[in-house]
Amino acid sequence: MRALYTFGVYCYGLAIRLASLFNPKAKKWIRGRKGIFDTLPNVKNKEVVWFHCASLGEFDQGLPLMNLIKTENPDTFLIITFFSPSGFEHYEKRDHLTDFACYLPLDTPSNARKFVSIIQPKSTYFVKYEFWANYIVEAKKAGSSIYNVSGLFRNSHRFFKWYGGFFRSVLGKFDFFFVQNETSKDLLESISIKNVEVTGDSRFDRVIENSKKADSNKIIEEFKGDQSIIVIGSSWPVDEEILAAWMNKSSDKILIAPHQVDEKHIQQIQKALTRKVARYSQTTSDSVFDFDILILDTIGMLASAYKYGEIAYVGGGFSGSLHNILEPAVFGLPVIFGPKHKRFPEAQAFIDHGFGFSISTLIEFENSLSSIKSNLSEISQEEKLFIEKNSGASKRIYHHIISS
Repeated sequence: MRALYTFGVYCYGLAIRLASLFNPKAKKWIRGRKGIFDTLPNVKNKEVVWFHCASLGEFDQGLPLMNLIKTENPDTFLIITFFSPSGFEHYEKRDHLTDFACYLPLDTPSNARKFVSIIQPKSTYFVKYEFWANYIVEAKKAGSSIYNVSGLFRNSHRFFKWYGGFFRSVLGKFDFFFVQNETSKDLLESISIKNVEVTGDSRFDRVIENSKKADSNKIIEEFKGDQSIIVIGSSWPVDEEILAAWMNKSSDKILIAPHQVDEKHIQQIQKALTRKVARYSQTTSDSVFDFDILILDTIGMLASAYKYGEIAYVGGGFSGSLHNILEPAVFGLPVIFGPKHKRFPEAQAFIDHGFGFSISTLIEFENSLSSIKSNLSEISQEEKLFIEKNSGASKRIYHHIISS
């Protein structure tokens, strides 16, 4: 079965190579792995800790634990690998203690053997649910401890299917699973994996850390004045199309931070709005702040900008790729989002606790907004308590590892 899996990996690599002829992201995927073995560091006599993250979201998820390990063990050599360009290209924007980062070479037996023999990890961490079988097998052969951090499992995953025997055997090589919820624990135990504990989602730790370091912003402060701001964060065109009519008639000040900040998209947003609009990149603290909507046409500022908001709408919920709703929640902003959030258990938890609101239409959005405003203070307080209650996953994981 491993041979069949590896054949599939080779086919995937070929498909990416063909796609790179016309797809920019696929081209980055190929170029980023070119000559990668020549760039790997000399780690002789070093204690290597290796984290693999699919993308930037998983890096953020593992980051509190990475920093904790590095802080408590300064001589540790921390290596991070990424599958996706969106992770490798943006991780440097985070406050991290990484010693070396690179793309993970394609998961073939020869690549895995060579990579593991060079980096010689003492411990290996796979964040969330991306598991590369050949790397796991080779890391285990080399004597590395292997952990799953903030694991999230669903019944639809191949591990729990009749044909999933090989993939279950790969999970069997893990020393321990630190999962986000009881559902994940129950699923693992249903396939006889008992070395599992519910430690929660380490992203709660991450957003709490970020909130304490959130930058002040004079432009947004001037824009806000003594009024409240509704923040539309990481919006996609479908989100903007649904909300456009409300934005044009609302009396609220609105900060909109689109997921895509290319010139064409920003101009499309401006054309759809009839109220006075300004672009962040074209505004200074000396500007005349007589506009109603501010477009944050920059990257990397949204997480801090949420602290100026009162209520947030977070995009991606109409495509099944909901963006991080914990970022506004840590500041006590009730969160509205689209209907496709099944893959994000925190969204359902928010709904169940009364500070998350799923909408499919403009009318539903306006009703949710009205409901929130009528009880904002209480909702916000409950949300902050929930965030605090769910923090501490990284410390729980770390203490379990060092005590075992």
